[in-house]
Amino acid sequence: MPFTIDRLSLLADGVAHGPEGTVHVAMALPGELVEGTVENGRIAAPSIVTPSPDRVKAPCPHYRACGGCLLQHASDAFVAGWKAQVVETALAGRGIAARVARVETSPEFSRRRATFSGRRTKKGTLVGFHARASDTVVEVPQCRILRPELLAVLPALNAMTAAGASRKGEVAFAVTLSEAGLEIAARGGKEMDPALFQTLAGLAEAHDFARLSWEAETVAARRPALQSFGAARVNPPPGAFLQATAAGEAALVDFVRKATEGAARIADLFAGCGTFALPLAATAEVHAVESEAAMLAALDWGWRQAQGLKRLTHEARDLFRRPLLPDEIDRFDAVVIDPPRAGAEAQVAEIAASSLRDLTYVSCNPVTFARDAERLVQAGFALADVIVVDQFRYSAHIELAARFRRT
Repeated sequence: MPFTIDRLSLLADGVAHGPEGTVHVAMALPGELVEGTVENGRIAAPSIVTPSPDRVKAPCPHYRACGGCLLQHASDAFVAGWKAQVVETALAGRGIAARVARVETSPEFSRRRATFSGRRTKKGTLVGFHARASDTVVEVPQCRILRPELLAVLPALNAMTAAGASRKGEVAFAVTLSEAGLEIAARGGKEMDPALFQTLAGLAEAHDFARLSWEAETVAARRPALQSFGAARVNPPPGAFLQATAAGEAALVDFVRKATEGAARIADLFAGCGTFALPLAATAEVHAVESEAAMLAALDWGWRQAQGLKRLTHEARDLFRRPLLPDEIDRFDAVVIDPPRAGAEAQVAEIAASSLRDLTYVSCNPVTFARDAERLVQAGFALADVIVVDQFRYSAHIELAARFRRT
């Protein structure tokens, strides 16, 4: 029987309703009439009877097999509108009426970091991304989201897989483009031995990697894998978090700078290696708080090497278990918070109890963001501005930045 798609789920599946209940439909869009076999509440390979006017031809030849992208069948305008709507709906569900001011979408071929999966096979090796809802690895030599430098490293990753993957295991290669070239941080492979070390070191030299680590053991560090944050240059630890695209990072930093303009003292919570703290230090004193001491060491080194920055202090602290308390928060004119997907429920509760007036919240999960926003509004904050920054083009992933002001 045919199904009419009502909406998209948070995972970008089409959602329809039939006699047996809710049905999720892969690669479908709202308003479309589709047919297909329902298995476990899902149509994996639908036939589109009546297409949406927002449907387009997927530009990537790997799209149907690869699970890295979920929305190449939709127009850019539709995807931007849907991502804004997800944020607005999440907030509305918490009683907060808000409009997304704009959506900043990173261009194709701009992702500067990605994690590839490598597996040995009977015929050789496979390196790529996982297929849709599967642990099968799909090769992606013509991927349209990655920087060309990341695609160029695939032969080297195949060689590393052949040397270091077990028969039944899978190696995860976190590849990051730094100012000094590529950094590779591999996990899930064989234990290191002299032969493997020699092979990996040879590959690092042959392909001119800036840095290569295997299960956190440094194999080659030919040059510092530097990243620039404002006027500072930082050498993050292997595999450290970095914003996915330069354009996305620039949009977030610009938003945070404008939201905190005029503040003399700023706290940057979940600070990482200084994505926000170091640019903010150009005009304000900053206190950076992060649980990973290695990231803070990189941030501190970058600050000390830079010229013209104001005082920047840092503190290693688990903000989930030991959030900043109101008397600590009240020392600052503004706070910037960029938590992981779980949000910052404990820290937001302390912010709500403080006298803070200006908070900038960067989030990668609209659901936990809306939960935290509700607590802030209950404490007298107003949501002054919110934008979506889409660094993960064609995916269901949504990042946003918002400013709260206590009225």
